[in-house]
Amino acid sequence: MFYQEVADRWSNFTIFEQMANIGAEVGRTISWKEKGNEKMWKNALYRTIELINLTVADPENLTSIKEILRIKEVLGDQILGENIYKSTREDWDKYFLPFNFAARNVLQ
Repeated sequence: MFYQEVADRWSNFTIFEQMANIGAEVGRTISWKEKGNEKMWKNALYRTIELINLTVADPENLTSIKEILRIKEVLGDQILGENIYKSTREDWDKYFLPFNFAARNVLQ
């Protein structure tokens, strides 16, 4: 587990904070993949999946589980598959940016 210290307190984060953190790892995964650094993109992907799984396991997120799991499906398709969904870095940025703003507002 990459995020053992975070796993213990993950459910204390709001969904906005959880999704913003997932988004940061998605960005790292794509950046390292584009740079051709296999070890780094794989580690970032594993961290992303770990955070998604922690988010799904959080009982506060029951109504969002389908959407959260769809992130894992589409990202896996882009990084490991044929990218049948035609997702891009820009798509991910657009999707996760509002969570960053919402998380920042929660913290203020």
